[in-house]
Amino acid sequence: MSRIGNKAITVPAGVEITLGAANEVTVKGPKGTLKFQFNPKMGIEINEGILTVTRPNEEKQYKQLHGTTRALIANMIEGVTNGYKKGLELVGIGYRAAVAGNVLTIQIGYSHPVVFQIEEGIKIETPAPTEIIVSGIDKQRVGEWAAIIRAVRKPEPYLGKGIRYKGEVVRRKEGKTAAKK
Repeated sequence: MSRIGNKAITVPAGVEITLGAANEVTVKGPKGTLKFQFNPKMGIEINEGILTVTRPNEEKQYKQLHGTTRALIANMIEGVTNGYKKGLELVGIGYRAAVAGNVLTIQIGYSHPVVFQIEEGIKIETPAPTEIIVSGIDKQRVGEWAAIIRAVRKPEPYLGKGIRYKGEVVRRKEGKTAAKK
């Protein structure tokens, strides 16, 4: 069932992986350190720079956990070596964002600006007033922050205004006047 779980992970140079008690995996690399505690029944082994994940038996729950565990470890390794980025675009007249210190301020058409305190481990940049880049080493937290920012004003289908992911295609709807013709 889990083809992903059976793939071996090659540990790149400069990355140090430590297995702790109860399957706590610590991945240390040039960009930082990540820790995560996996199911203790999953077997995680490192031999000569190759990491493999094994499951105790062929039950469905362990097959599912097998692939998930392997994918999470691979994401941790990718994060400490290269990091992750998510781009957001603000589409609409007067929509803009600015970062000052560890505070992100977004003016998105409400009567007041929306203010976020940026967490440690997450870096937010605004190269242009209508562009936001969320980056960090933890894939889950980068995606979560991008989703939280996008949720302030999701793109709407009639005018296309709102906050969208870079490259996201918003399906546009026709308005009421289109039906009258």
